[in-house]
Amino acid sequence: MTKRLMLFSLLLVPVAAIFSQSKVEFTLLTSTVRQYEKAEWSIDINETYKNPFDSREVSLDMMITTPSGKPLALPCYYDTDMVKGTLWKARFTPQEAGKYIYFFHLTTRSATTDSRNGIFVASPTDKPGFLHKNDLWTFKFDNGSLFRGIGENIGWESRSFENSKWTYEYLLSKLAANKGNFFRTWLCSWNLPIEWKKVNSTRRYSNSDQYFNPGGIKRMDELVNLCDSLGVYFMLTIDWHGALIPDAQWRTSNYNSANGGPAANPTEFFTLRAAQEQYRNKIRYLVARWGYSTSIAAWEFFNEIDNAAFTPQDSIRIPHNAITQWHMEMSRYLKDIDPYGHLATTSISHRDIQGLNSIAYIDFNQKHIYKHTEKIPGIYASYIQTFGKPYVVAEFGYRWEDDDSTYGKLFDYDFKRGLWYGLFSPTPILPMSWWWELFDERNMTPYFRGVRMISDDMLKAGNGSFVPFSPSAGLLESYGVRCGNKYFLYLLNNSDTVVTTPVALSVDGADEIKMQSFNPEDLSFNEIKHFTSDRNSITVTIGLERKKELVLIINK
Repeated sequence: MTKRLMLFSLLLVPVAAIFSQSKVEFTLLTSTVRQYEKAEWSIDINETYKNPFDSREVSLDMMITTPSGKPLALPCYYDTDMVKGTLWKARFTPQEAGKYIYFFHLTTRSATTDSRNGIFVASPTDKPGFLHKNDLWTFKFDNGSLFRGIGENIGWESRSFENSKWTYEYLLSKLAANKGNFFRTWLCSWNLPIEWKKVNSTRRYSNSDQYFNPGGIKRMDELVNLCDSLGVYFMLTIDWHGALIPDAQWRTSNYNSANGGPAANPTEFFTLRAAQEQYRNKIRYLVARWGYSTSIAAWEFFNEIDNAAFTPQDSIRIPHNAITQWHMEMSRYLKDIDPYGHLATTSISHRDIQGLNSIAYIDFNQKHIYKHTEKIPGIYASYIQTFGKPYVVAEFGYRWEDDDSTYGKLFDYDFKRGLWYGLFSPTPILPMSWWWELFDERNMTPYFRGVRMISDDMLKAGNGSFVPFSPSAGLLESYGVRCGNKYFLYLLNNSDTVVTTPVALSVDGADEIKMQSFNPEDLSFNEIKHFTSDRNSITVTIGLERKKELVLIINK
């Protein structure tokens, strides 16, 4: 039992406690509470605090008993000072329908105070709820339905030197309209700078002396509301490696002692208790203010932490054990305070950090692959076999440099095959392209439609069953997955000449099948009538132009 739930259990029975003169009064602001939708409370406390964002000084929790009797502890967040106290907020999404009992528990350095009890009833909905780990191929919603993420990185909105059209509203609406359902985005000094007092490369945000940047908070509220309305899910990257590289973003970091922070160098960010406590305050605030959203699929602690741990010459800059121990402690803390059980992860670029892939509280591991998209199909098996967790290629591309004028068509080609490599591999999130602006300019977003169509067909046909098989396809690259009674084959001509070859696979009861092809370029299906079969196998001749692809679907 976690410490928080032990505390909660003690609070359910009469115990001797030190109570202050604080008063905690609350108002439920939501007129009708519904399952899997946000309900909000305002909480008035008749005291002010030096730093209400520091949970060591003051913390407010909503202590909840669910309809099934499960105890939950929900962090609340400070909103603003009032004339005679402070205003706090609670945002809660019920995962069960039925009657809830709750109260608010205030903790300061010297005392505790409880509010009166409250009751609300959550009416049922047909929404799926939050995403959780399921197996190597899929995530699972609260209601049991399965999910595979199909989308791209939208790491940030337009910077000060980029086309201003690239906002979340523009990019995410376009992604959703083309059946993409997943993206990944960063908190950093130029995008959603919640913990950055000094911002850069942006016209959207301003410097701030406040503990959390109000511009970043406002935009994060807007982003979450937008995602909830569009039905898209995202991985929120809480920090990026550049924030810990000396003479780079570290110069503006709130953790840097030169800016009043606790750490003299990036290593102390991981090792000093004061720095760890500051980071916990941020995690607690993220969970309290936005954890209610079912659109947040995963919290990602770091983007490419290896690029901070190593120098460009591959010598060690930050000790690996410090990074791994920090991730272990922070992921455990996150799991302890997040009542919804959001997924937790972190990422590397290309160099593993010793012990990082084995942390129990990290739900899936990640790496990024550039200039080697052909390696994506083989990367999953190695990591899965070693660590027994889902694996995700969260960034990929022909190059990490953005150069449309010279490499545009090669970027497009990698964009396409990377998605199909992921769809036919054991991963719950398909590889996500980098340089969203480039692919928007090249009108690649509509390509998600075809991948989503086949993905939905796979999930429907197999109800979560994915059985890989290896077709014989001559000079064509080929990948196969059986989902229930349907066989799916991805064929790619990775050569510079036309290839015509027989494609063969084993199929039980092959004398009673239907076969069709799917063209991802124009989303067309065509019945294939000319093939040979016997009781156990099928052979069909396929011709593909250079760098073209095709999906075969065989239905028993």
